[in-house]
Amino acid sequence: MENFIVTTVRNPNSELVRLAEEISLKLGGKFVVRENLSFDVLKKIHGVENILLVKKNSLSVVTSDGELFFHPNTAHLRIKNLREGDGDRLIDALKISAGSTVLDCTLGLGSDAIVESFIAGSSGKIIALEKNPLIAEIVRHGMKNFSEDSPHILDAMRRVEVINVAAENFLPTCAENSFDVVYFDPMFRRPVKKSSGINPLRPLADKNPLSPEMIREACRVAKFRVVMKEHSGSPEFERLGFKIADGGKYSSVTFGIIEL
Repeated sequence: MENFIVTTVRNPNSELVRLAEEISLKLGGKFVVRENLSFDVLKKIHGVENILLVKKNSLSVVTSDGELFFHPNTAHLRIKNLREGDGDRLIDALKISAGSTVLDCTLGLGSDAIVESFIAGSSGKIIALEKNPLIAEIVRHGMKNFSEDSPHILDAMRRVEVINVAAENFLPTCAENSFDVVYFDPMFRRPVKKSSGINPLRPLADKNPLSPEMIREACRVAKFRVVMKEHSGSPEFERLGFKIADGGKYSSVTFGIIEL
């Protein structure tokens, strides 16, 4: 990974400095003493676009579009709704239940993976892939250390296994029928609209479209179905061989399914 440095908040204690140094070695970035410098000054001095910031209880990445950090976000509300007997469009599309195994090929900030883990439970397995090492690190750290939520949500996020790898490289290593479902939520070919929550993710996200080869591999790896989320009306569904299963009458996103 290039074009980033690792630093801390101002006036860090020795434990924060040690953690920042460990992360910089792990990810191959340079650790920089923060001193009293602003992010803009640090970026200019070191000629980088991104800063991985180590805080007391969390990590974040300062990008050109803001600060990216882990938070359960919509997973909290979605799990609340599920516990009250309401549905969830992703879970309906995946058709998973307790004990299900899911390969989530596009972790992002992790909300979908947390909801998947809640449904699959302790007898299931959720492996979530993230190509960008900075995103993978802050979400992995967040899922392991975040504590300000209900026990059932914390349990769900703790069970998610985050792997920093590109899906196109991981899928060929999987045995045939090794997961019940394979799921993709790529960056939309046509963004729905600007969002303050997702904006900091954009400079780091993989913007490449899914390839037919990846979908063929996913169909080999999945037992029951491959699911993709995309913009409503996206030509990606037809290009990649998905049948639209749920458009959502007033929703801007659609789920496509390949039944196996």
